[in-house]
Amino acid sequence: MIIDKTCMTLYLVTDRQWLKSGHSLATAVETALQHGVTCVQLREKDTPYREFLQLAQELKPVCEKYGVPFIINDNVEIALAVDADGVHIGQSDMAIAQARQLLGKDKIIGISAHNVTEALKAVADGVDYIGCGAVFGSATKTDASFLGVDGLADICRRVSIPVVAIGGISRENTPQLAGTGVDGIAVVSAVLAQDDISAATENMLALVKKIKE
Repeated sequence: MIIDKTCMTLYLVTDRQWLKSGHSLATAVETALQHGVTCVQLREKDTPYREFLQLAQELKPVCEKYGVPFIINDNVEIALAVDADGVHIGQSDMAIAQARQLLGKDKIIGISAHNVTEALKAVADGVDYIGCGAVFGSATKTDASFLGVDGLADICRRVSIPVVAIGGISRENTPQLAGTGVDGIAVVSAVLAQDDISAATENMLALVKKIKE
């Protein structure tokens, strides 16, 4: 699957700890997809292999149903096992060249970047998109380096591949990203922690479309 800037518009990253009681991850993700999510990354840290594999097997057909890229966080083995559309890799994870060799040229590889140097190296290494942050801090990654809005804008000016803003993105602060040139936002709690996932997704989609105008 080819990933383009449109796929980055509203990028959902999973984290089951935010789900309200009674919501399964697959149900929550499908609801979000129905209301505008354009990419899904399965990111369930510290989840045993078998459980992570099962979650991937559950989410893959849901994403296929809506024609949305399904990305696995870090784990190339799981991505291969379920034939996911790609992986998202951190700076301390597998080298891009190794991931590309294992996955092949047709799979999506994204990477996290916390500054211009990392972003430019990612482009040189041949990644398909960059997740840049943490723009506003992060409730899900306490060790995330702070990038800020100005740092995000600097990266967007200097790379040509899709860029998605990550880290603490919410309904309240999304408007601050206007003018940065970012292609989309990655959300976790802004969608998954809400009582009404449908409305939350639609609200975030409207906000990100506005900042991209």
